[in-house]
Amino acid sequence: MEIFNGRPQQTEGRLDREIRVYECLDQLGIDFKRVDHEPATTMEACEKIDKALGTLMCKNLFLCNRQKTKFYLLLMPGDKKFKTKELSSQIGSARLSFADAEDMLKYLDIEPGAVSVMGLMKDKDNEVQLLIDEDVKAGEFIGCHPCVCTSSMKIETSDILNKFLPATGHEPQIVHLVGED
Repeated sequence: MEIFNGRPQQTEGRLDREIRVYECLDQLGIDFKRVDHEPATTMEACEKIDKALGTLMCKNLFLCNRQKTKFYLLLMPGDKKFKTKELSSQIGSARLSFADAEDMLKYLDIEPGAVSVMGLMKDKDNEVQLLIDEDVKAGEFIGCHPCVCTSSMKIETSDILNKFLPATGHEPQIVHLVGED
């Protein structure tokens, strides 16, 4: 896999949502490394990307409460197991489940397999609460998709926290996930 600095030179054949991510990062002065690849819809596929970029891809989970009145985007290490009960108690929301693909499109302009913190650009009304596992926050880099599953990026965590999130109006809630049985 070839690693590129920044946005692709040619945008032909790329979705508008991907191009909007690159434009946003450029406007905010956020540098990033990028690789293009076959669709990466599983954590196993992401392992190859991890090696190419030299960072761990985040596991990005789009969740909601049973009534579908609260939505959450959880960023956690890709190698950590997700335990609903563990998270529910920390955010005071029982009966968490995975949100529907329609809700991903509605709130984040993302399809399954491409969920990413970058989708918060679309959430102008702050209807999605960002949850970040403390291990992701402590890492030097965040690996994520630019709202499509055929490219991946490596961005400094400090740039996500101090430039990108303030620009989107999102304040993350830091959570502690153990992920063990």
